[in-house]
Amino acid sequence: MKITELLSPDSILLGANPQNKTEAIDILVDLMEKGNKLNDKEGYKQGVLAREASGTTGIGEGIAIPHAKVEAVKSPGLSSMTVPQGVDYESLDGEPTYLFFMIAAPAEGGDVHIEVLQRLSMLLMDESFRKNLLEAKDIDTYLEIIDKAEREKFAEEYEQSPSSTAYEVLAVTACPTGIAHTFMAAENLTTKAHEKGISIKVETNGSGGAKNVLTPEEIKNAKCIIVAADKKVEMARFDGKKVIITKVADGIHKADELLEKAVKQEAPIYHAQGSAQEETEQQQRKGLHTIYTDLMNGVSHMLPFVIGGGILIALSFLFDNYQINPSSFGSNTPFAAFLNQVGNGAFAFMLPVLAGFIASSIGDRPALAVGFVGGYLAKEGGSGFLGALAAGFIAGYLILGLKKLFSKLPQSLESIKPVLLYPLFGIFLMGAIIIFLINPPVGALNSALFNGLNSMGATSRILLGIILAGMMSIDMGGPINKAAYVFGTASITEGNYEMMAAVMIGGMVPPLAIALATTFFKNKFTEAERKSGIVNYIMGLSFVTEGAIPFAASDPLRVIPSCAIGAAVAGGLSMFFDCTLMAPHGGIFVLPVIGNSIMYFLSLVIGSVVGMILLGILKKPVQK
Repeated sequence: MKITELLSPDSILLGANPQNKTEAIDILVDLMEKGNKLNDKEGYKQGVLAREASGTTGIGEGIAIPHAKVEAVKSPGLSSMTVPQGVDYESLDGEPTYLFFMIAAPAEGGDVHIEVLQRLSMLLMDESFRKNLLEAKDIDTYLEIIDKAEREKFAEEYEQSPSSTAYEVLAVTACPTGIAHTFMAAENLTTKAHEKGISIKVETNGSGGAKNVLTPEEIKNAKCIIVAADKKVEMARFDGKKVIITKVADGIHKADELLEKAVKQEAPIYHAQGSAQEETEQQQRKGLHTIYTDLMNGVSHMLPFVIGGGILIALSFLFDNYQINPSSFGSNTPFAAFLNQVGNGAFAFMLPVLAGFIASSIGDRPALAVGFVGGYLAKEGGSGFLGALAAGFIAGYLILGLKKLFSKLPQSLESIKPVLLYPLFGIFLMGAIIIFLINPPVGALNSALFNGLNSMGATSRILLGIILAGMMSIDMGGPINKAAYVFGTASITEGNYEMMAAVMIGGMVPPLAIALATTFFKNKFTEAERKSGIVNYIMGLSFVTEGAIPFAASDPLRVIPSCAIGAAVAGGLSMFFDCTLMAPHGGIFVLPVIGNSIMYFLSLVIGSVVGMILLGILKKPVQK
């Protein structure tokens, strides 16, 4: 949906002069009402304020994009204003805000607000675009600047001639969550292609579904297709074309290389086999990267249960009185008992959800129930996290096997396969495999690991903390980071809370070390990096390791070792001081429920300072 379609002249104010954030919101809401987009002005304003209460929409660089998706909105709309002298909007970078776009989305309007946010974000990345808007003398000029930028950035939406279907290169980007990496890869491929004079169209498989979908005519005319994806995408449509299949991270970090190969057609011809669904399943079964993708599908669905339930359980101990009855600590007072019951209820879904969604990633929807049952039986049978992990993969491949077996049945039985044959035989076989083959040996292994960890000496535990925390900083959200995090969350279920403490502190250090370095070693960073560094204070304290990725990507040989050493120091100190963490997330906000919290915070500070000092030593001054 185009910006110029949502923004009417009545909803624009140039040269506004609000004195504070509240006045800025009031002006924008009034402009939205003038554009005839609202059913209830006050109801919409309350929706905007509720969104601001959860976190500021002042995204930095002098930009704010307040928004609300509520019943009070009649139709999708935008309002906008410029504030030449700037206003304090509590922006993430602490700087004044000069340019505002407010989004109104109907409650039943799908994800229009996400689409517009993504579109605005891509346009506003261009500094000259922002400068031109702020210098616009009248509303017509303001709209012309937006229209021109949209036509350049999203040219394929405006081109109507037959040549619009003739792109040299096509691409598809997709990541498991479908939010950040999907669109970062798409934007980078598009930008690099334009720099090289290559015509390109990129399909994004994001959280709101596939956008900018490639047409059969475009696929037919393209020289080569790049598929940068960490989840399933439809591949049968590319039969007979030269296709480069890679991970989504390569779309971000290796766009130049991918485009060069695509233009030179240095790619194998893709041969589809069977239906689109069958081909997609076959595509996903190739390579170790596929195993990681399947695992992440389970982990990403599991995390909300683990995080929500884990934090509630931790809070139940914070609000309880140990002296009442030490044996039932966490449930002595009514409020603590409530928190404990709800938290454990959420936690109980952890392993079934993990197994179920690993299975569905492999065998599609028929495997979901089989995986859920396998995860539950692993949980109840003592094989725990490892058993559920195995159950997920076994269930997925079990369903693939049943699909092949039942494909020989008469066509008249096709409709009963998903409702009767797959669940009946799948759950029966899954139960037999888990109960008789998986639970006994894996349960014994779990017991051995638990006893081994409990019997570890101080030196061994410190070494384990160093390794886990260091792993969190190696690829900052990638497979190594996720492996350490999954180990930490699994340790919680076994009662080894020290592991999770080391894992979380290892993930907090990289962004904090970078934030400190941009503050105390300003000459080692560009102006843009220093501004981004401020945001890393928040991301580090919130346990969002990914805030360090842009810095690591631009200078990996210096940034990654510095952050990893700082994280390892913090993880080792956390173990040395016997710090424990029963919540699998939360960062500094769960500090009150961390065992030996003062020393944990001290460990965090020391590790972050070590990382900062190493960055200050290793990085070279920026050439002005």
